[in-house]
Formats: sequence, structure tokens, C-alpha cells
Amino acid sequence: MNRKKTLSLLSLCLAALLLLALAGCKKSDASDAQKDHLTRIREAGVLVIATEGNWSPWTYHDEKDTLTGFDVEIGKLLAQGLGVEAKFEETEWSAILAGVDAGRFDIACNGVGYTPERAEKYNFSTPYVYTPKVLVVRADNEDIHTLADLKGRTTANSPNSTYANLAEENGATVTSIDTLDQTIELLLQGRVDATINAKGSIDDYLAQHPGAAIKIALTLEGDPVVFPVSKGADSESLMAEIDRILGELRASGKLQELSLKYFGEDLTNP
Repeated sequence: MNRKKTLSLLSLCLAALLLLALAGCKKSDASDAQKDHLTRIREAGVLVIATEGNWSPWTYHDEKDTLTGFDVEIGKLLAQGLGVEAKFEETEWSAILAGVDAGRFDIACNGVGYTPERAEKYNFSTPYVYTPKVLVVRADNEDIHTLADLKGRTTANSPNSTYANLAEENGATVTSIDTLDQTIELLLQGRVDATINAKGSIDDYLAQHPGAAIKIALTLEGDPVVFPVSKGADSESLMAEIDRILGELRASGKLQELSLKYFGEDLTNP
């Protein structure tokens, strides 16, 4: 066989192998696409969890710069219950739900409040805590006592949060921020008039900054807090497993224990 024929035969063989490999990849991709969310997580051995990492006591870094917090501990327990490792991805609040929607994260552990609008886009777990909301102003503010008093005022809140939405519904103009520290800084500087936030986070801030010149003007009823995953039948088995694990944590008293540890009170009931 001459050299040209040999090269031609080799080329044909290589082309055939490439086609087989591509067919195998396509078959594998199609097979993966048919697997539901829970199966993919267990095969990967990792639960990818979105969290901010800067919202104490839900999710924050301790003095050793270790990621910790109420939602971080529960996220680890969820992963343990699923038989996989927990992998936390820290990101800004504005990107968390979008990342869950896009499949970048399996779940969000970040004090996500339930709303009917969000329920249209995401599958939600059963509520695991109920967090009261507070209206916070500077200590010398004597003009804001109710939500109605926010009309024509300014607040600082994470964009698209339930707190920002509530402020806007009551006529406030919202300045978007990334962290609670930024919120309080704007409030103390007089650059905003108020903020609506989780009572647990404000209590935690005041415990760490007892001299902060802010005060709670109003306390509102607790919102149900849930874990969101992507919408659809693909995630129903994952949601069922998360609810099972949460049920076990509630029955064992672990959920209440963690609430007392991080919030100083049991927030697990409405």
C-alpha cells in the first residue's frame, strides 16, 4: 500500500472515531438531560448553594474569616441529608435568584422570603423560619412611625428584596445597597430616611454596635422564609427531599436550636 493510500485510510479511521465520540457525547448529554435535579446532584456528589456571606446572622464570615451563619449551618445539614457535600457560592443578592433560575446554583440559602410572585418562578420548600420585619430610622428621627410615613421618603435596601418592594409599595424611593453595613451607614449619614429589614439582622447589628444611633420605629409580622430551587417537575423530587430533611430537623429540635443560637429566639413557628 502506498503512502497516500495509507494516509487516506488513517484519515478515514480518525474521522470515524471522531463521529463515534461525538455520538457518544450527544448520547451522554441527552441521558444527563433526562435525569432529574436530585439525581444530578447525587451523581455529582455536591449541592451547590448560593449565599451572600455578608448578612449576619444568616450568612457571614466569623473572626477567622470562615463562612458561617444560620443558613450556612442549615445548608450543610441539607447536603448531609442528601448524602452529598455542600459547596457554597458567595454572590450578591441581586444575582442569587437569577443564578438559581439559570441553573448555576442548586438552591439558595439566604433568608429568602416567600412571595406569590416568586412562587410563580421557583419551587419553594416549606417555611423553616418566620422572620419579623422592622422599620428602622435614625435615633433622632421623630417623623417616621408607620409604613405610611415612608411616602415621599427614601430607604436603603437590597434590590428586588421583599423589604425594598414593601418600601416602594408605601411610596418610598429605594436606594439599592449590597450589605446591611452599607444600609446603616447611609442611614446614619442622613442620606436615606429609613430601612426595612429582618429583625434578627437588626438585633444582631445592635448587639455588635450598641452605640449605633438608630432605633426600631415599628415591628411587623414575620414573613415565611423558604429555600428556592428552579421551577418545574425536574426539581420536585429534590424539593420533596429538602422538605423531608427540614421535617426531621424540626422534629429533632435542631431547627429550634439553631434559631436560638443565631437569633436568640425560636423563629420556627408563625
